[in-house]
Amino acid sequence: MTRAFLDSNVVVYAFSEDPRNAVAEELLGRGCEISAQVLNEFANVARRKLGFSWAEITDAVEAITTLSRIVHPLDLATHQEAIRLAERYGFGFYDALIVASALRAGCAVLYREDMQHGLTVDERLRIENPFQAE
Repeated sequence: MTRAFLDSNVVVYAFSEDPRNAVAEELLGRGCEISAQVLNEFANVARRKLGFSWAEITDAVEAITTLSRIVHPLDLATHQEAIRLAERYGFGFYDALIVASALRAGCAVLYREDMQHGLTVDERLRIENPFQAE
């Protein structure tokens, strides 16, 4: 089984009424990996844009962490890797932090909507837009 990492937007769609919900739910149900950053961004968007209460956010985060194979921490090495990736690939810092987390986790795929579909980072991590028809 290919190890895959989910971006924050994919997780948010799994808890929204967005048309991308079904795909996002399926990916989350596969047991993909995430980082603490994904949980942080989910909580922020769920509160500000989806109107979730803190109790709903707590329940959703519990579901996310139960379904996720691993929740990776953010540490200094991930931060340093993100800076390298931002410089090398021209990513924004927070985008680079997600990519760095996926690389450090040893994942082969990062499901992310808003990066170049098919881009391979450091010859190890393929960016895939799960909502794009092939």
